[in-house]
Amino acid sequence: MEDHDTGAGAPEVGVSRASPPSGQASPSAGRPRQAGPQSGNGQAGDAQHQRGKARKRRKRRRGRKVFARDEITAAAHLVAAGPPAVNIPPSPVPASPPPPPRPEQPIQRPPMQELPVFAALDLGTNNCRLLVAVPQRHGQFRVIDAFSRIVRLGEGLTANGHLSQAAMDRAVEALKICGDKLRNRKIKKARLIATEACRTADNGVEFLQRVEREAGLKLEIIDRQTEARLAVSGCGSLVERDTQGVVLFDIGGGSSEIALIDLTGQRSPRLANHIVSWTSLPVGVVSLAERFGGRTVTREIFAAMVEDVAVRLRAFDGRDRLSHVLASPKFHLLGTSGTVTTLAGVHLDLERYDRRRVDGLWMDRDSVDRMVEKLVGWDFQQRCANPCIGADRADLVLAGCAILEAIRAVWPSERLRVADRGLREGILSELMADDGVWRNSGRGRA
Repeated sequence: MEDHDTGAGAPEVGVSRASPPSGQASPSAGRPRQAGPQSGNGQAGDAQHQRGKARKRRKRRRGRKVFARDEITAAAHLVAAGPPAVNIPPSPVPASPPPPPRPEQPIQRPPMQELPVFAALDLGTNNCRLLVAVPQRHGQFRVIDAFSRIVRLGEGLTANGHLSQAAMDRAVEALKICGDKLRNRKIKKARLIATEACRTADNGVEFLQRVEREAGLKLEIIDRQTEARLAVSGCGSLVERDTQGVVLFDIGGGSSEIALIDLTGQRSPRLANHIVSWTSLPVGVVSLAERFGGRTVTREIFAAMVEDVAVRLRAFDGRDRLSHVLASPKFHLLGTSGTVTTLAGVHLDLERYDRRRVDGLWMDRDSVDRMVEKLVGWDFQQRCANPCIGADRADLVLAGCAILEAIRAVWPSERLRVADRGLREGILSELMADDGVWRNSGRGRA
């Protein structure tokens, strides 16, 4: 509000002045006003002038009081009403970056979200493992999710013939995690398998029914021949083009699969097509350690474990099917199991297990001999302390070494190749090949 001034220079409202007679000048005209008291008419005029100024001052004071009162009243209304609503405009959306220039050649690889997704689950005697992958260049795939947990489903199976309640509980909890992972993705094809523990347990089928109810997963129990074929399929990329023969073995928790592969003829894209003989020994690291003991293993106990496996191998009719290539430098062993990956980790003196350094590693005969000798010489606590063994495998690793030594005695080789892969990779390779993702050269290439 603007306060207007009513001082000198403005007409004075309500003040009457006497006019001088016509033709006469005002007595005060041309004279300066004298300061001090006045008498007569001059004094009355001055008094009126002072009263007018006083009225004007009173009006200004009343106006300021009214303005202040109005402001106080308005402020009180604002306090009672609360703070006013504030309309905050939305944050400006940043402008999209300009699209990259189009390449001269079209990109052959489809976006990751457009690639078909495949899954493989392997419930073994010792481990529960899951892989989820998308196809890449021919014969290869890219893992986009994975899970692995030691559940020891076959614990006590050798002695009792059935799966224990505690072991089944551990496995179901792990399978629930796998089920959540699978349901969170759009899976084109999947294969979920169970192996030796569910094959041999008298309550194996009932256990899988419980898995379907509680974890929402339907697993199939595969036979030993299928297990051997899948192990071979998973390791195809580790067999070089000039190889003439391979003995591939998968040392599991309840069984050990062995496949003899002859590559002297024309090679097929699928390594499994070259299997000329195979066997599945009903013995693995868990079952062997439970029978002979895994924590305290003397050299005599270790030798007894090796002989137990050797007896089973001598009963294998097809063990001589690769005799024509055993002396060739293009023959070798290929191991896919926790036993051989552990040996490789100890051989490399890793402070922490590293799959990238282990998978595909070559070990010569002397290196394998030294590693087995070292582990046999360690007590249980020393095995636990090694970062590539740990407490979960410390009571199983020597049983695995015994199975390995029996295999090496039947098929001696100067070289052993280590594979940190197995049934899951074999399942994925077969699912993708059967689906035809690699038939079109432009699809699924990196």
